[in-house]
Amino acid sequence: MRKPLSLAARLGAIGSALLLMALASIGLTLWVTWQLEGGAAAVNEAGRMRMQTWRMAQTLSSADPSRLPPQLAQFEQTLALLRQGDVARPLFVPQDARSSAAFDEVRRGWGALRSAWTASPRPGADAAAAQAEAFVARIDDFVTAIETQLARWTALLNAFQFVMMALALGSAVALLYSAYLFVFNPLVRLQTGLARVGEGDLTARVAVDRDDEFGALSAGFNRMAQTLQGLYQSLESRVQEKTLGLEAERARLAALYEATAFVATATSLDVLAKGFAQQVRRVARADASAVRWSDESNQRYLLLASDCLPAHVVEAEHCVPTGGCFCGQPQGEAHTRVIPIRPTKGDAMPGQCERAGFDTVVSVPVRLHERMVGELNLFYRSAAALGDEDRALLETLASHLAGAIEGLRAGALEREAAVAEERSLLARELHDSIAQSLSFLKIQAALLREALKRQDAARIARTLDELDEGIRESLADVRELLLHFRTRTNREDIAPALRTTLRKFEHQTGLATHLAIEGEGMPLDPDVQVQVLHVVQEALSNVRKHAQAHEVWIEVQQSPPQWRVEVRDDGRGFEDLPAAADETHVGLRIMRERAQRIGATVEVASVPGSGTCVVLTLPQRLAVAA
Repeated sequence: MRKPLSLAARLGAIGSALLLMALASIGLTLWVTWQLEGGAAAVNEAGRMRMQTWRMAQTLSSADPSRLPPQLAQFEQTLALLRQGDVARPLFVPQDARSSAAFDEVRRGWGALRSAWTASPRPGADAAAAQAEAFVARIDDFVTAIETQLARWTALLNAFQFVMMALALGSAVALLYSAYLFVFNPLVRLQTGLARVGEGDLTARVAVDRDDEFGALSAGFNRMAQTLQGLYQSLESRVQEKTLGLEAERARLAALYEATAFVATATSLDVLAKGFAQQVRRVARADASAVRWSDESNQRYLLLASDCLPAHVVEAEHCVPTGGCFCGQPQGEAHTRVIPIRPTKGDAMPGQCERAGFDTVVSVPVRLHERMVGELNLFYRSAAALGDEDRALLETLASHLAGAIEGLRAGALEREAAVAEERSLLARELHDSIAQSLSFLKIQAALLREALKRQDAARIARTLDELDEGIRESLADVRELLLHFRTRTNREDIAPALRTTLRKFEHQTGLATHLAIEGEGMPLDPDVQVQVLHVVQEALSNVRKHAQAHEVWIEVQQSPPQWRVEVRDDGRGFEDLPAAADETHVGLRIMRERAQRIGATVEVASVPGSGTCVVLTLPQRLAVAA
């Protein structure tokens, strides 16, 4: 049996047919218009040929016949244009028999006329005028033929336009009738049915006498009215059922909110596990609960906490191998399960759960990013089942527990990282203060040993003074670290601190130093000043230990947009350091670490025999103090 067409198919077929007719009419109209434009352009070119013919006749009768060849060539171009046509303009001679014959006559006449006018001797003025008049008559016949054809096309265009008007009127009538037949009439019936239902008449129905979309809509309306009638008849029971469902949903949301608030405030894993075991047992209405933790390899489950679980079960199942009993699921097979505890047969010893009187165990895996963190176990003394809502609630609670455990682990790692960072900071402070002073004392001790060998009393006295001064400075650095744990800096500007550092360096090494400060920028923050001074001190320490220099220059550029501190010497320099040099040259690594702490960069450039340059560049955001 043939399937009836849908409403969309019917309207689409009607619209497609009307569209095809409209497109055909428009296409024919455009084609006729194109023909008219091409013929009109051909008439213009033919008129130009008449003008060109008379101009050439006048040239023959004039005293300057040298202008004739260009005019002949121009006429030839016009004739060639009419013969070949120009689609872009458009321009072409109509292809009817009369126009073609008239054009052939013009071409033959032009051949004879050209031969006569280019022959020697050339015809006189009267003869040329007579020949031109005869040729122009042929051109007039050609123009008349084109105009006749254009008149036919004009009549055809008017007919097409009339047909298009008739088609538009017919299409409007057909569309209105189709809309009434297929849309408005069924819509009125549906509106009538809706009005009756709105007035309380739930027995209202709409006749289904069609197989299209409105027929399906009418059938749906009837089903809706029937459903509303049934709902109205059993409204009280349904409202009570929905109320109970909403109350259960509210209880689940309250339990989820309470568990979320608890895990957010838990301060240790024991507190978290114990409190969560109590909450999940109360939410699931279980007789006992247990929270287990799994190791990284998921080889065993440790009992973190339990609630209402018998002591012998807690003692026996403190550590459960993965897959060893009902509890402790393997990671690849873990999912929320309801496990009935089957009684043992024969003389076999009953299991711990069975001996404790439990009938059902619910196992909920605790996952974090597809990694098993642990497991929740709920124990029931009677048969239990889980609905979809309860299963989703338990899995959500388990995910919150996994996040809380991971949060506690992350907090422990963060505290460990803070301790490591504090130790690293202590190491850097010791290196930049006491280690440098001890290095200086080592050098002075070597100098003292050499002076003792030479029995140089003056040198021995100076070296002992230097040792004494170095020991006092070391003690001062130790007191500073113990009392304040920070490097002394000027609160207003870094310049006094740099001058003090250079004076100390000159006193220790005897090298000439130069300090140049350019610009009038805002002072740096105290913590930034500390790091900058440490980098400068480390650079000076490297000059003292390795450079064998005579002079040291420090140039500070503090004008916007960036601070730039350069430490340069005229020592022996060095080749490029290998990739593993940072592991042995602790000072260079510490300089870079300090620069990274304030977002700055350290660049080291050296030329053997020409000295070394250390440049510290601060970011723009540190150029202004807070």
